[in-house]
Amino acid sequence: MLYSTQTLPCCPVCQTPARRIHSHYERTITDLPWSEFTVCWKLTVRKCFCDNEDCKRRIFSERLVETVAPWARKTSRLIERLTAIGLALAGAAGERLNPHLNLAASRETLLRFVRQLCPPPLITPRVLGVDDFAFRKGHQYGTILVDLEQHQPIELLPDREADTLRQWLQEHPGVEIISRDRSLAYKQGASEGAPDAIQVADRFHLMKNLAEALEKTFRNYVRELKEVESNMFQQSQLILNPIIDVAAVPPPAPEKQDLLHAQQCRDKRLAHYQQTWELHEQGLSFKEIARQVGISLKSVQRYLKQSTFCEREKRHDRGRSLLDPYKPYILERWNQGFRQGRQLYEEIKVLGYQNSYNVVACYLRCLKQVQPPEQSQPVQCIESPYFPLTAQRATWLVFSHHEESDEDSKELLAYLKKYCVVFGEAITLTQDFAQMVREQKVDEFDNWLKRATDSALPAIASFAKGLLDDYDAVRAGLSLKWSNGPVEGLINRLKMLKRQMFGRAELDLLSRRFILTS
Repeated sequence: MLYSTQTLPCCPVCQTPARRIHSHYERTITDLPWSEFTVCWKLTVRKCFCDNEDCKRRIFSERLVETVAPWARKTSRLIERLTAIGLALAGAAGERLNPHLNLAASRETLLRFVRQLCPPPLITPRVLGVDDFAFRKGHQYGTILVDLEQHQPIELLPDREADTLRQWLQEHPGVEIISRDRSLAYKQGASEGAPDAIQVADRFHLMKNLAEALEKTFRNYVRELKEVESNMFQQSQLILNPIIDVAAVPPPAPEKQDLLHAQQCRDKRLAHYQQTWELHEQGLSFKEIARQVGISLKSVQRYLKQSTFCEREKRHDRGRSLLDPYKPYILERWNQGFRQGRQLYEEIKVLGYQNSYNVVACYLRCLKQVQPPEQSQPVQCIESPYFPLTAQRATWLVFSHHEESDEDSKELLAYLKKYCVVFGEAITLTQDFAQMVREQKVDEFDNWLKRATDSALPAIASFAKGLLDDYDAVRAGLSLKWSNGPVEGLINRLKMLKRQMFGRAELDLLSRRFILTS
């Protein structure tokens, strides 16, 4: 049992010391645990009369401000501890941790303490970074604002509309530089909210947009990519010894019914593609086109981005197997004369193999076809990894640093440039732009822009036209040091916090956890 030792409690309204006691009452307050024991106070508190006739409060309870807040059931230091747990771990994880610390608080209590925190005072930054993040990817987005000089988040906005950014900039004057992606909404909001600020187009987004244009160009020439692939790569080989070469067993030919089904699916996709463009030329909206054709809205958007019908690409992981790490062991046992598939399967399971026996059996059948029973020479596996040349892989080959690429990649890139005039022009323009951005050679921008605009590549010409519409911001991005790199890093941390709360956090809770823990 504890008692207050204040001699003259003060009125919480007028701060007049009280000399007359009205009554006493008892408060039950939880404090921090002592070792493995929970501590609970029984605190006797006085009620007093206020002697100030002008005060609206006639009777009040004495306050113990440094120890416990009015009407609170927990001490201030316990609330601080629970608030720190809620900030770091959110509700569910914090609730799971509390029993190990001898604390008792539900997840709702932890989140309520976090919501009661006041955000730090907002100081208008000189250099502002703006980017979007997803509350729910593909459906709802917000905007993150970052002080690029301090690398600190400032605020989260509920959407990514131009009016929201404009209103925030008008309420917080003083921003001199705004780094952003190439979103038209952010461009409009920054121009209207801070017309005197310098807008900087982020270099990462410039490279990303160019990569999308290059990949779109490659997708229009799938047949040529397949021809390059067939000329440059062969199937994986099994070699009996360094002198005798034996070709690997080709995969079984697909069944007739499978080929017929694949052709029917392709014809259906082609019909949808043609019907989508016909309805688009009639002026119908995307949603109406999707309803009439019977496809998704994303399919409509994808078809309308393609000037020609694109065939489906091969799987990027074709030619690779989950058995690859264990093939040397299987070959070693095979050369020792061991042929029992089930026993080999059990042995590699001990080594960590976690997939089916059918993969092992298929590989052993290939070995038996390559090496007949009467053949006694040992089998050596010299399998070169086979990666199909897709539009995406060709794009990454172009954007990779030349000095870090292996000889096969360099040879393939050189063959691509020589094989087709379109490929050569697209690769040259892309590499020149990438070097210009990486080295920030702003003097070469006008010349590159003219070359790209006059090129016969629709996707890259459209990209260049977009740069021309955002000319000042792009030049600033090539000449100034500011970029959205710190913003992207903070967005990754924001994603972690959002997923930690299962994506169900409201904006107020998410912003407090994000800003107060930075």
